[in-house]
Amino acid sequence: MEDETWLTAREAAELTGVSIVTVYSWVRRGHLKVEGLDHRGQKLFRHLDVARAEKATRAKAKRLPIPVAHACH
Repeated sequence: MEDETWLTAREAAELTGVSIVTVYSWVRRGHLKVEGLDHRGQKLFRHLDVARAEKATRAKAKRLPIPVAHACH
């Protein structure tokens, strides 16, 4: 598609409020696919794919049990 928005890892991180390390973690875990390279050789991601990766990983984080601190009396 000609009108797709492409993002570098830095732009994807800024857009989603995560670190660049997290963006590459999404790639390693199969949540996000590198779709190409820009003119400087930086990896490019589709905007829609970045949004889907963020949603999928945030949904998983919400399902994780939260440890309860026990007070000692």
